[in-house]
Amino acid sequence: MPSLAGKTATVTGGASGIGLATARRLAADGANIAIWDINAAAAQTAADELTQAGHQAIASKVDVSSRADVDAAMAQLHDAFGPVSILVNNAGITLFRGFMDMDEDAWDQVMRINLKSMLVCTQAVIPDMLAAGWGRVINVSSSSAQTGSAGMAAYAASKGGVIGFTKAMAQEFADKGITVNNVPPGFVDTPMLRGSPIGSKVDAIAAASPMKRSGQPEDMAAAIAFLASEEAGYITGHTLSVNGGRYSN
Repeated sequence: MPSLAGKTATVTGGASGIGLATARRLAADGANIAIWDINAAAAQTAADELTQAGHQAIASKVDVSSRADVDAAMAQLHDAFGPVSILVNNAGITLFRGFMDMDEDAWDQVMRINLKSMLVCTQAVIPDMLAAGWGRVINVSSSSAQTGSAGMAAYAASKGGVIGFTKAMAQEFADKGITVNNVPPGFVDTPMLRGSPIGSKVDAIAAASPMKRSGQPEDMAAAIAFLASEEAGYITGHTLSVNGGRYSN
């Protein structure tokens, strides 16, 4: 029997990149999948792909920082699958901008999508996990929060907040059967990276890295799937770095 049979997983930002790879992996492990993404068409395409492959999946258009959007998506999810067992907080945006050129609107947008979403989405699913006495929350942070990254102060700060949030949540819910961990990806070849100001340099940067290659979304999905599994039941508050040697902790 697949290891996550009978579980339901919500993957935010699940229409592409790390989120889509994670949705595919958790579906292959037996979970029902709810894909939440701001891009409704892409989310539906991803859910259709999983359904056509024999899995159970639905899609919802969700601004992950909006309580109303998340509540509506939760109602749809409950109607389709019942309670949530696994939350992957993956949705996020990046920003390349020199610190002295940073304006408050840009800063606030990064914090809203990358950090406020942790509050809104996690609060939505925790009641299901408490009722079941079992739950997995996996947050996607960033190696930029571990190493620092010039020109990315807002992004690194928001993802550093994700790491701190993970540790605090892990302490609060450790005795409730709920684990909370985070995965900081390294240099992962995703549409978001390719569309960034360094998109044209991806291959050159990867060639100069310790492993001489960029990470693939499937590398992240494998780590997330492990943290979602029964085998990871005694791991919480952990930062599982998946970065090809970019940063060692």
